[in-house]
Amino acid sequence: MKRLLKVYLEKPELAGVVLLIALVAIFQIRSNGIFLSAQNLRGILGLLPEVGLVTIGFAILMICGEFDLSVGSVFAIMPMSIALMLNAGVPFAAAFLVGLLICVGIGFINGFVTLTFAIPSFITTLGMLFIVRSLTVVISGGFPPLLAVDEIPMGLFTAFVGGGLFRASFLWFTAVAVLATAMLSMSNFGNWIRATGGFLEAASSMGIPVKRVKLACFIICSVLAGFAGTIQVFRLESPLPSIGESLELQAVAAAVIGGVALTGGVGTVFGAIVGALLIRVIDNGLVLSRIDANWFKFAIGTLTVLAVVSNSWLRRTARQIRLET
Repeated sequence: MKRLLKVYLEKPELAGVVLLIALVAIFQIRSNGIFLSAQNLRGILGLLPEVGLVTIGFAILMICGEFDLSVGSVFAIMPMSIALMLNAGVPFAAAFLVGLLICVGIGFINGFVTLTFAIPSFITTLGMLFIVRSLTVVISGGFPPLLAVDEIPMGLFTAFVGGGLFRASFLWFTAVAVLATAMLSMSNFGNWIRATGGFLEAASSMGIPVKRVKLACFIICSVLAGFAGTIQVFRLESPLPSIGESLELQAVAAAVIGGVALTGGVGTVFGAIVGALLIRVIDNGLVLSRIDANWFKFAIGTLTVLAVVSNSWLRRTARQIRLET
């Protein structure tokens, strides 16, 4: 028992991995072998980057001890801005760069307001959620503008690669995941993020620039959300003002299911990816198993609550065992 608790505390994402394997086996049986077919895997992996990129950014911010509920709105405003600029004759490279800078600005405002006025990031980003969504609808006129597909190098984002098993967006997702993992586990900045999220006062007393660390994490979260939304719009070839609604809730759920602690300081990029993959697997598996798709949110909500409860119980039990020994 003690050994299992030690393993869990060192690798909290393992619980998500076990659940993922179990669900894959269940859906494979219920779908009569269709779930793991190449065609179905292509669908799952093709959509994973759009949720996965948001979840990675959200997880990094959660590990740093903060939240960003505006990611769903940022998910929509970057591609909308790019589409409108392309229609106005702006070259793609410049439009894409400006779109990224808009995300940087939103992340900076979120962090600056939260840290300067010492208010919960939950409140700051909740307000930004409504502000950015409203701006997206206003600049679009409430209708999706035409997307200048001819001006966009679609092959860099949506073309099928790897024998047609996944899209180019999966390569972007993999690159971001590798870089984020290296940042968290192999750099001083990653250590600062964990220290800031888990031991804020101690980190500050050690000379870690906690405010700048948090501000950087806010910006990373916004940029990844905007990039993910841009990938989805390029895939759909339609910049809908409503895309990304409720995405922030899926990001929270995926991060928590993947072992990221709500209190900060604990979590991994791999765990966040496992959580995002679990959401895609459940969504896809319910359809293939001919189960009412309305159970999807029920399943995600249940897993989220169970993950939080089990994490709390296991950590409390581990502390008790250490005290007894």
